[in-house]
Amino acid sequence: MRHTLRIAGIILACFVSVLAAQGTDKPAPAAKDLFNGKTLEGWKVTDFGGEGKVIVRDGAIVMERGNQMTGITWSGKPPRNNYELTLEGKRIEGSDFFCTTTFPVGDNYCSFVTGGWGGSLIGLSNIDHMDASENQTSSSRKFKNNTWYQFRIRVTEEKIEVWIDKDQVVDQSRKDHTFGVRIECDASRPLGISTYESVGAVRNIRLKELK
Repeated sequence: MRHTLRIAGIILACFVSVLAAQGTDKPAPAAKDLFNGKTLEGWKVTDFGGEGKVIVRDGAIVMERGNQMTGITWSGKPPRNNYELTLEGKRIEGSDFFCTTTFPVGDNYCSFVTGGWGGSLIGLSNIDHMDASENQTSSSRKFKNNTWYQFRIRVTEEKIEVWIDKDQVVDQSRKDHTFGVRIECDASRPLGISTYESVGAVRNIRLKELK
């Protein structure tokens, strides 16, 4: 009997220890929806000058063709590090970038270009004062009009990573590098999405802070 009670006491102590550990190991926050699918609540039309109209249609934000750029800027305060931004985007008309995304990187900002310079160039802009056509993240990818693509941007203190659908297209270390944006994207800060001489649409915009 005494042996049985001793074993039960050990089991109970282990159970209490597990509960205590779980209490200090808080789960990572869930992803936050930045677009409600119905209105532009939380967003403002970016003042590029010469921008086209921005409307919500069929559960997506549609950025009409402007003189050059049209876009939206989030009115909230995004995290600076350790977060992940996901969205779906498509080019409806045109042949240039359709949902280039500008986001914080520590005390600075950077943009991920989606089909720029004639429709296929992707990469980060800027790294060490070089834009996406010049730096080590530059690559080419074909985008079909009226096709949805999923973009995932992850910023940690060590690196910037980007995926298109399931393909990782950027794995950029932050150590010993400086980051910035082209002057055309200044108005997109701190978090914004833009098109260039194209009609683009975005939906399912979510922001998740990483544990």
